[in-house]
Amino acid sequence: MIEKKKLICIIPARKGSKGLKNKNIRRLNNIPLIAWSILLAKKCNEIDDIIVSTDSVKISKIAKKYGAKVPFIRPKKLATDKASSFNVIKHTINFFKKKNIFYDYVLLLEPTSPLRDLKDVNFCIKKVLSKKIETLVSITKSINQHPSFLYSLNKKSFLKPYFENSKKKLYIRRQDLEPLYYLEGSVYMSKVSTLLSKKTFYHKKTQGFRVEKWKSLEIDDINDFYLAEFYAKKYNLIKNLLK
Repeated sequence: MIEKKKLICIIPARKGSKGLKNKNIRRLNNIPLIAWSILLAKKCNEIDDIIVSTDSVKISKIAKKYGAKVPFIRPKKLATDKASSFNVIKHTINFFKKKNIFYDYVLLLEPTSPLRDLKDVNFCIKKVLSKKIETLVSITKSINQHPSFLYSLNKKSFLKPYFENSKKKLYIRRQDLEPLYYLEGSVYMSKVSTLLSKKTFYHKKTQGFRVEKWKSLEIDDINDFYLAEFYAKKYNLIKNLLK
């Protein structure tokens, strides 16, 4: 707790995964993927409660083993690939509200972003609280996906610049591009009241926190998983989580 404000960390982890079977419990450097987010959250002194929202009894047992709370099994309607993160968070907030337990801030840590850094998360938490920021999300610089390098195909498969003004920028140097960023998904934090009102983390008062590209890796398939293993070993990340 910071400045008498209660912070809940929600880690969503459903059992269904189309891109990589049993993704959330697959072992990354011998630690279940979901445990990476739990272990990191446990190191954040400002977090009051770490809650895993899951529809899986197996995931629930693993989450509890590593120190998270699993006070409910998520309803099936909120465990499909069409269920939004907002509705999962809202369900969790309402669950505690019925028990007269209220939180001022919510931190969302997706299990699929295991390379996030503790210092970055702590910085985001303190920035939101100290600067009175309503919402903050992590971002990373977009280079290969920059609009100036994007094309569409016509019916005859001829290339066409996605943006017409890109015709003048066919040979533009990367260092001359206007800096653009994409929402990389490793850290989301918001005032609970703002999130419930806006129903999203993305609005006019959302601030971005820049992270290094390698930390922004999001695991969707087996190739992402292998790459995460490489980075985790290269930077000795598991040692930092377990010490």
